Amino acid sequence: MSAGDAQTHDHHHHTAAGNIGMAFFLNLSFTLVEFVGGWLTGSTAILADAVHDLGDSFAFGQAWYFERLSLAGQSERYSYGYRRFSLVGALLSALILTGGSVFVLVQAVPRLVDPGTPDASGMVVLALIGVGVNLLAMLRIGKTEGMNARLVTLHLLEDVLGWAAVLVVAVVLMFWDIPVLDPLLAVAITLVILFGALRNLRSMLPVFLQAVPEGVSLEAVVRDAEGLEGVRAVHSAHIWSQDGRQKVFTAHLELERELDACAYTELKRRIAGLVRRHGIEHSTVEIEYPGEVCRITEEKKEEEP
Repeated sequence: MSAGDAQTHDHHHHTAAGNIGMAFFLNLSFTLVEFVGGWLTGSTAILADAVHDLGDSFAFGQAWYFERLSLAGQSERYSYGYRRFSLVGALLSALILTGGSVFVLVQAVPRLVDPGTPDASGMVVLALIGVGVNLLAMLRIGKTEGMNARLVTLHLLEDVLGWAAVLVVAVVLMFWDIPVLDPLLAVAITLVILFGALRNLRSMLPVFLQAVPEGVSLEAVVRDAEGLEGVRAVHSAHIWSQDGRQKVFTAHLELERELDACAYTELKRRIAGLVRRHGIEHSTVEIEYPGEVCRITEEKKEEEP
């Protein structure tokens, strides 16, 4: 990866950390307002949303922490650095979002039978503030790359839609006595968000299992590498992603003949260009000369009974 690419990648991480931090403080501050507002208006929907936003605040806080931690360089223990920690934060956020959605469903379903009638005018005021605060944070986060930022955006989208539902229901309640609309909308929105959270959890699993990232073909990379002049075969090839963004390629290249210093340097340059064309930022290649026995092959033979 070039110096310019590295600087751009680090800039994206710094931007993500800053934006997630802003969302954390906005959400936490407004959560306190929600608790007070829910008590004053007598709205169980707002109180339930306050509890849910408190969970969101925790999710944003740990996401911010992990995103900042992921900015640190490599260490003696974590030789690849801390970029994967942002993925851990994304996983926890998805789990919290899933748990929060289940909690909202548990609260909303009984209100289908006994919804109650809160202070509609107070709900309108809180809903307008809620939509504005969460929409501001969502638009800011929406410009940020990364799985962690996408999950935080999903949290905020849930809040925006939730407050929009509260606003609609509050306006309706000011003119008609149909309080059951509140839990109906809450259930519908929560199911949509729950589906999104589960989908994100599913997309994270391949990253944790070091699967070949989507959009990259291991077969194509190996084929192109074997097409390089002087390369006889490629084996022990792997492609994975550290954090859902940065991709890594490792392989053993069997050469047709021994190379002098100039030819060896040229081969490395071609390999670097090849992996970049496939969208891979980092590569490590081990060279094997004719007649050389691969140590991995030997180790596998020794392990066989």
